[in-house]
Amino acid sequence: MVPVAPITSGAVEPLRRPPIAFAHRGGRAHAPENTLEAFTRALALGATTLGARGAAGLETDAWLTADGVVVLDHDGVVRRGVRRRPIREVRRCDLPAGVPTLDELYAACGAAFDLSVDVGDPETGPAVVEAARAADPGAPKRLWLCHPDHRLLAGWRREFPDVHLLNSVRLRTVKEGAERRAAELAASGVDGINLHYTEWTGGLTALFHRFDLVGFGWDAQHERVIRELVAMGVDGIYSDHVDRMVNVLG
Repeated sequence: MVPVAPITSGAVEPLRRPPIAFAHRGGRAHAPENTLEAFTRALALGATTLGARGAAGLETDAWLTADGVVVLDHDGVVRRGVRRRPIREVRRCDLPAGVPTLDELYAACGAAFDLSVDVGDPETGPAVVEAARAADPGAPKRLWLCHPDHRLLAGWRREFPDVHLLNSVRLRTVKEGAERRAAELAASGVDGINLHYTEWTGGLTALFHRFDLVGFGWDAQHERVIRELVAMGVDGIYSDHVDRMVNVLG
């Protein structure tokens, strides 16, 4: 067994300093989520300033349309009246005007930031990587693909050696335990794990760091929570509130 590093000072050293500050869904506390307005405003609110220290990030969700275009939307469903249709059944031209493509995100914001993408289905992952490569030669190195299936991620590692991969899960679904999952992620070349902020402890962060895996925490909506995650050594933080992350990390 790999020993867990003892916590003696009340803080854990992160693998990344400072942690990446991800504007969740573009920072939906400041603008409609997953819109170009949200993404550009997140950068204006402080992600650019943090970016000078290597900590700027945007977060979104990606889906493929029926005609193979990567678009950014949270649940992957189009609502028209009482009807709901999966985006994968709708052509890009038939989507609401406020749903942007990944190409449009890169065109509006450039590529000088870390981009975390929750991948809606397995077919979307390769298309996201292709779009990133087309946007900027350096974009794949700042791309984080998130998915709950760590075996799928292992396959993506063989296919996409130049992108970051995160196992985004809840601990209750990790039946084999955190240590076994950490060993499997490390062996397959996955970069780390993404958990709800309530699941992180200093000991758990130290465990994943022992395997050279980063730990990201999502749903950090208050400055107190962000500070606690920093003290635990978490390497990436997702929040709707860009200004609060800047206050703590900047």
